[in-house]
Amino acid sequence: MKSYQITVLAMAIGLAVGILYLVRRDHIYIRQGVFWVVVAVASVAMASWPTAIDLIGESLGVSYPPTLLLLAAILVLMIKGLLADIGVTKLRRDMRRLNQRIALLEAEQSTNRGSTLDSPDETSRP
Repeated sequence: MKSYQITVLAMAIGLAVGILYLVRRDHIYIRQGVFWVVVAVASVAMASWPTAIDLIGESLGVSYPPTLLLLAAILVLMIKGLLADIGVTKLRRDMRRLNQRIALLEAEQSTNRGSTLDSPDETSRP
């Protein structure tokens, strides 16, 4: 193995251990953790078998195969960003709906209080 392969392999193993630690400590959800573990496994695979990039590049007709790796990384990060935006949109929509429900419940509760204060109490009759 060449020195850069060992470096990439160590970084990939460190990433996998770090992600597993974050999932275990509930700092990251399992769903996101699975994505990053897949990224770490792909890094380990590329570090262990660097000729895979050349073989895939040749089969796809790419003249300089390392650019295929960069293109794939950019594509994966764009998809991850899109999924993050979808998640944030869902959270904001749910939060807006919850705020509306709370406002309706508070309005209903204040009208109920107002109507009970305005009506005479039956226990105060002589």
